[in-house]
Amino acid sequence: MPMNAHRSCRIRTDALPTTREAAQTLCTWLLTLSLAALSACADRSLPPPPKPTAQCGEHDSLRKPYFGDLHVHTTFSFDVPVFGVGATPEDAYRFARGEPILVAGAMASLERPLDFAAVTDHVEYLGEVDACTDPGSGPFEALSCQIFRNGGLAGQSVFATQTVLPLPVRDASVCGEDGSVCRQRSASVWGRIVEAAEGANDESDACTFASLIAYEYTANTGASSQHRNVIFANNEVPPPISYVEEPTVQGLWLALEAQCIKGIPGCEVLAIPHNSNQSNGNAFRIEYPGAESLDDERNQAALRAQMEPLLEVFQHKSDSECRSGLSGVIESADEFCAFEKLRRGEVEDCVEGTGAGGTGNGGCVSRRDFLRGILLSGLAEEERLGVNPYALGVIASTDTHLGTPGAVEEDSFRGHRGDIDDEPAERLQPDGNRAGTRFNPGGLAGVWAEENSRPSLFAALRRREVFGTSGPRIPVRFFGGWSFGPDLCGDPQLIDKAYRDGVPMGSVLPASADTLDAPRFVVTAQRDPATATRPGTPLQRIQIVKGWSADNGSHVRVYDVAGEVDSDASVDRSTCTPIGRGADSLCAVWTDPDYRPSERAFYYARVLENPSCRWTTYECNRLPLDERPPTCSDPAEPRTIQERAWTSPIWVGSGDEAGA
Repeated sequence: MPMNAHRSCRIRTDALPTTREAAQTLCTWLLTLSLAALSACADRSLPPPPKPTAQCGEHDSLRKPYFGDLHVHTTFSFDVPVFGVGATPEDAYRFARGEPILVAGAMASLERPLDFAAVTDHVEYLGEVDACTDPGSGPFEALSCQIFRNGGLAGQSVFATQTVLPLPVRDASVCGEDGSVCRQRSASVWGRIVEAAEGANDESDACTFASLIAYEYTANTGASSQHRNVIFANNEVPPPISYVEEPTVQGLWLALEAQCIKGIPGCEVLAIPHNSNQSNGNAFRIEYPGAESLDDERNQAALRAQMEPLLEVFQHKSDSECRSGLSGVIESADEFCAFEKLRRGEVEDCVEGTGAGGTGNGGCVSRRDFLRGILLSGLAEEERLGVNPYALGVIASTDTHLGTPGAVEEDSFRGHRGDIDDEPAERLQPDGNRAGTRFNPGGLAGVWAEENSRPSLFAALRRREVFGTSGPRIPVRFFGGWSFGPDLCGDPQLIDKAYRDGVPMGSVLPASADTLDAPRFVVTAQRDPATATRPGTPLQRIQIVKGWSADNGSHVRVYDVAGEVDSDASVDRSTCTPIGRGADSLCAVWTDPDYRPSERAFYYARVLENPSCRWTTYECNRLPLDERPPTCSDPAEPRTIQERAWTSPIWVGSGDEAGA
């Protein structure tokens, strides 16, 4: 059975003398057969990523922090031009490099350019958008194109509704009966996206900016987010794979493996799930379609670990780190889990099931919608299979739909969706356009790499030596070992010794020769140096979050390891002036006091700044008193924020290679 048998089935369903339900059942059966073929696959455990050769004049073997944005939409995405946004991929890369572009009717630029970025336009309907916006195209006057050009939510829904269906189809009035019109136009637009990334990438030894070729795969089955950003290591790339061609994530992984990794010499790729907080338990549900044995399941788990080493933990549609009160996790209280949630208050718990409607902020919520629950499920699956399918590092990004990567400052937030949230009155609605005040400016991806080049950055992403922030450029390092000395924080050779005697974030800590040892961790962080006009906020504390599996269930505990737990720091909300002391840098060497050698565990660090004004407070303060909407005085609306950074985990008691 060919890998894409289900694709051929879908295209032919109109010719079958049967009902749509029967055709869908047949397609699902064929897909199950193709996925079952994974049982014959060779071991997919990855070798250590090769060390990139030096390309840049500035090359540091101990690695430096680089900040970027790996989730950016421009006018090629079907949900961008309908809201009056015309930024192109070229514009987005110019903005990332610090050049001004037109945003919401005014020129805007980054005060600090990014080090790297990737434009990730929705690959679904690239051809349709191009045909509907090109007056010279044959389908230009098609009814679907007219509705699309009229814009707004109705225009978006012309194509967006297909991403909700389990078997999406293309509009024959736009694409032709065989879909060839849209396939050809999609190929042309993809060429322009690649060309824009190539033109933005600095290949000189200055390495001022790196652009990664990428796209978004937008599976929204049942209105539950299963979106992935597909990131390539270099310019050896296949044509994009959309939800229309591969309507399951398993199909996406198989196609990427066949068309890139095995199909093109030098092609390397990974996929980054995002907005798991809106997935109703679907993005990381425990499933192995077509598997008939543990070996089948191991092969599927290994494929997933290979293709998806990272999770986007934060972006403008909320935090996906944790949510308190969900079943299946025994946890200590964590007040910081309430951070930037789209859905506030009580929610229905999916328990062990799944739901629908998450992208409309509906349906049940699962512990596997959040990083901690996902990582705990990975520990349990590794115990059962010997392979951890959810050994995930973490990044953050913006998901901007304005073509403005890295525009994360709270005091200048202009929304994310063009003419439906480009005015304060629109942004300050409590539930405007399904979000309103619940949106946020988004975050940044932090990467520890030898240099700011594509090979070095991609290698860091692959080995998970990465972190995410809610916006500030907080450099944070996290190492695990068995023999770190208590005075390591004061050692000028800290980083060299940490690499020599331990492993960095994103790694598995090999077992100790002494079974009585407890793992030790060293974590360091510096405040965002910011700029003269935007001084950085002091750090309040560093925490280490531990998750582990035991006979009585899955557990999470949060430990304060550096800084002030009882800090009285605050912010004057009328002027946004910080109050109280904080730290410019923090460091700790910490030994797990509760470690049991028999347990599998993960650890990651979370860095918290002192409180500062949220974007809504800046927005309200700029308005005259008589023009402020009710949300400006609503006590339920958060006025302050504690910006933060999250590191990738370190695993203890797992296999020698993460994901294997």
